[in-house]
Order: sequence, then structure tokens, then C-alpha cells
Amino acid sequence: MSGASIKASEIGLTYRLMRRLSFARGRHAPVHHRVETEGRKQFVTALDGVSFELSSGDRLGLIGHNGAGKTTLLKVLYGVYEPTSGSVDISGRVDALFNINLGFRQEATGRRNIVLRGLVTGWKLDQIEARMDEIIAFSELGDFIDMPLKTYSAGMSARLAFSIATSFDPEILLMDEWIGAGDADFRQKAQTRMRELTEKAGIIVLASHSKELLGRVCNKVMTLEDGAIKSLQSIDEWKAAQ
Repeated sequence: MSGASIKASEIGLTYRLMRRLSFARGRHAPVHHRVETEGRKQFVTALDGVSFELSSGDRLGLIGHNGAGKTTLLKVLYGVYEPTSGSVDISGRVDALFNINLGFRQEATGRRNIVLRGLVTGWKLDQIEARMDEIIAFSELGDFIDMPLKTYSAGMSARLAFSIATSFDPEILLMDEWIGAGDADFRQKAQTRMRELTEKAGIIVLASHSKELLGRVCNKVMTLEDGAIKSLQSIDEWKAAQ
């Protein structure tokens, strides 16, 4: 069993707007973000006091309106953003799929991007080569694997990103709505692999607007509102409240 864990303690993220916003109170404000003004400066509070703990086997769904803080929280967990208050303690190998182009080079082939993404994740070249054929087969890209990524459709890029991330057995996988991409057969394959990941005692944090998807994949659901936790429930509690 993996010892993967996430402990978030009072995470806050506030940043200054470089371009001043002008809007009438109650109209045209950034959706679900708090904008505060100090003199000539304006600040946005994107996350406010977010605390939770996850351990091996947990599959946390993040739900909330656009701008509620779901993707921002994923980026804090991945280290893209450093919280301005609170702390995040993560144990385990992490990969992310909140941006299908993250770590990809558009001019490089799909095959080369497998190598680059693997190296960024911390795998050695021989480990990447050992998984190369399996990644290509799972992605179903065929001859496109040796074509530049810039020639791929969004669905093809999503398939490649997912195939790479999950083939390298992340102990913690962060995902943002990507699973709606691609055809039904690939989505089914992806869901089967997600189940395999959790059976290996991984952690999944999945942001989505799809209640049906969260209901099938997750065992916990966190509802975010204005960057703060509105509720954190077991999947059964969450379903009962719908």
C-alpha cells in the first residue's frame, strides 16, 4: 500500500491585480472572486482558509461555480502557486492533468513528449523507454505519435497526456474536467485505469461540473464557494443532499 497523503492547513491565496478593474457594485465583477481595494491597489482572494486531509485510496471531487477556486486549488497542490497563507504537506509522487498542454512542447513529436514529460515527472530514461510501447498503445494515436504535437486535436493531446501521467503510476493524480474529452470508448478505458490507480492506493483529486462523474469516481466531495469550503462530505452524504 502506498503512503500517499495530502494535508492542507488553512490555505489562502491572495494576489494583486496588475490591471485595475472598474465596475459598478453588483455588476460585472469577476465571478465568484472577492476583489478588495486598498488605496490604488486591488487584490483578489482566490482561496480562503481551505483545510482538508486525504490518504491512500481517497478520491476527492471538487465542485463549485466557475471561479469558485477549483483549478486554483489544484495548482496550489501541484506547486504552480505558492499559498500566501497556510501550508500544504504532500507525501507521494504527484502528476497533474489540469492543463493538457502542461509540460508539452508543441514542436516535438508525441513520442518525444512522452520522454520529456517522464523526465519532468522524475523518471529515468530507461524507465520511460520501458513504458513507451504501452503508453503509445493506450493513447491510440497510431502513426500520429511521430508527428508534432501541434498537429494534434485537443482530444488527441488529452489522450496522450492521460496515457503518460497514468502509465508512470502517480501516487497522487490531480485532474480538471479533462475526462469529458475524447470518444466514449476512450473515456471508459480512462475510467477503468482510474479505478486501477485507486486500487494501488493512489489519491485522485478531480475538479468537475459533472455530478454524474463525481458520483461514480469519488468517495468524498468538496464544494467550494468564493475560494472557501462550503461543504466537505462523503459521497453518500453529498448524493443525499442533491
